[in-house]
Amino acid sequence: MALYDDFLAAASVVTHADGGHTALNRAATILCCRLQETVNMTTASSMPQQPAGPAAPYRDNKRLAWIVSLLVPLSIAAGPLLWQWHPVTVMLWLPVVFTYLIAPVLDLVMGTDTSNPPESAVPALEADAYYRRVTFALVPLLWGAFIYAAWFSQTAPLTWLGTLGLIIATGGVGGFCINLGHEIGHKRTTLERWLAKLILAPTFYGHFTIEHNRGHHRDVATPEDPASSRMGETIWTFVFREMPGAFRRAWRLERDRMRVDGQAFWSWHNEILQPALITVLLWSTLCVWLGAGVLWFLVPAALWSNFQLTSANYIEHYGLLRQKNAQGRYEPCKPQHSWNSNHVFSNWATFHLQRHSDHHAHPLRRFQSLRHFQEAPQLPNGYFGMFPLAYVPPLWFAVMDKRLLAAVNRDPSRINFHPAKRDRLMAKYDLQENRTP
Repeated sequence: MALYDDFLAAASVVTHADGGHTALNRAATILCCRLQETVNMTTASSMPQQPAGPAAPYRDNKRLAWIVSLLVPLSIAAGPLLWQWHPVTVMLWLPVVFTYLIAPVLDLVMGTDTSNPPESAVPALEADAYYRRVTFALVPLLWGAFIYAAWFSQTAPLTWLGTLGLIIATGGVGGFCINLGHEIGHKRTTLERWLAKLILAPTFYGHFTIEHNRGHHRDVATPEDPASSRMGETIWTFVFREMPGAFRRAWRLERDRMRVDGQAFWSWHNEILQPALITVLLWSTLCVWLGAGVLWFLVPAALWSNFQLTSANYIEHYGLLRQKNAQGRYEPCKPQHSWNSNHVFSNWATFHLQRHSDHHAHPLRRFQSLRHFQEAPQLPNGYFGMFPLAYVPPLWFAVMDKRLLAAVNRDPSRINFHPAKRDRLMAKYDLQENRTP
């Protein structure tokens, strides 16, 4: 199963024209996997090397800082606790203010960190159980925060404005659920794969691991990818392409896998149904406990949670495009095909999610080992600051379109355009077809 995932994730250079599972395509996929490993080894070897001779053992200066990855999600769930201490509506909005205002300011004040662990230290970092335990500890904390918020929504005398603040804050908790599912869902151990399904269940987004690992990593930064945003596309139009497109792709990929493995589609072997059943069990239990009215809280909270993933997808590959070779196959995903951010605070809070280029090059690499690449295009703030910017399209375009043009050296062949806006954007920015770099 893990090997199957790895083959599909590495098949980004296989043509998208043939949707069948022929023997030729499977052979090409295996070959591409080997070629991708070679490319990754070459990229790693180009990184600055450590001086020869004896060196002091590597020490991860951010080791204790990863505790922030536990505290920030919990701080978002603190609104109900503050309200119980002082029952005014504004208390329920403080976590929202922290997420979208204070956290971006902290990123600006704390600055960026471009340091990388030496490759010689990576095996020891990967083997250190401390980092795994941090991610494991977050699973029950996020489940507890989600359940507590559901209980609070049905037992406290809230105004409609207070309920809205609680829904948005709880959606933030759910967003961290998906982020954690992203980190551990890429790993090969049975425990981590099941924890990923468990943590994706509260927001009813259990298909994410299938869609992301086997679909997005294959199609990223191409027009075929519903989870890669295009230049000129607003997040409010992107969401109606991304959410349903990702859902359909997940089911198609899982159906194909199960057919190859000789398994019945409607069975416990279906890895989309597994987390979905956990969701049904959780939500049904909450309905029995709190009443069916809790669904009026759970559904919008889950939608806002899942929209946090949409927000991340929107900013991570905006307008970036992989090239096709003479055979019509896409080049391997490179550092320049993902927007990155080295802002300290938000990276601590999201398990280095913002070092996205290295994640796409090495999806099995754990968060503590992810590297900065000099050639990767950089966001002006962390994700907490970029999300609200994306929610106001004129501001987003004003900030990001010029950065996109600089990242691709004004080469329109390297831009993933919104098809309906391509001509207007070409004219607006005076871009020339078939230009020579």
